[in-house]
Amino acid sequence: MTRIRTLIVDDEPLARERVRSLVQDQPGLEVIGEASDGDQAIQAILHGVDGQQADLVFLDVQMPRRTGFEVIQAVGPDRMPAVVFCTAYDQYALKAFDVHAVDYLLKPFDRDRFEGAVDRARKHLDAADGGALKTQLMQLVRDLQPAAVAKPDRLVVKSGGRLFFLRTDEIDWIEAAGNYVRVHVGKEAHLLRETMNSIEGRLDQKMFLRIHRSRMVNMERVKELHPWFNGDYAVILRDGTKLMLSRGYRDKLQERLG
Repeated sequence: MTRIRTLIVDDEPLARERVRSLVQDQPGLEVIGEASDGDQAIQAILHGVDGQQADLVFLDVQMPRRTGFEVIQAVGPDRMPAVVFCTAYDQYALKAFDVHAVDYLLKPFDRDRFEGAVDRARKHLDAADGGALKTQLMQLVRDLQPAAVAKPDRLVVKSGGRLFFLRTDEIDWIEAAGNYVRVHVGKEAHLLRETMNSIEGRLDQKMFLRIHRSRMVNMERVKELHPWFNGDYAVILRDGTKLMLSRGYRDKLQERLG
């Protein structure tokens, strides 16, 4: 069986670990490296990892700073390996992936779906001419790039077996809670199975700002900053909520507040 050198790109360590474990169970697939952001991915694709060029990339779409689509644009269609997108897009956006015959894994995905994506990737790699696939890939990037920039204005929340939509402009602040995030809306709080990095990449950066490794605020809800002990600050929201500001994020918040 032909050896398929595989690169895993995702900003979440747990997501990379999950893909790596699934790849290791696939005959012929070998992980040659991982990348935690778009810049690392571009470097690994263009220049290889330990002298090896990737044949297949599992590419996260929604990453902070540089999206998976921007990685493809930077690398260029002629130098891009076969791609399986990993995404949290809703079903409407996923229709574009189907139209352009580019495979994707909708997070969270199971082993059967992963194996199906690998089988399709093998067929693409075995094809004599990959030109058509590269053309389809770039058409997809052009079609969905605006969607990658325009952040969703609603989040889907599961509660008590029901699904309901939560407007992002209603959110006051967000905090990490293990493998979840807790979204605070007024007196209510909702758990979403996402990480802080993942939800940060999905939300409008003009509206939401990280103030701590485990906390993010809606800037429209920030009332003032209070000096705290040892040069730290407390962020006071309009409802009186007090959140501590990490030093590493202080400059960005002060810049936004003017």
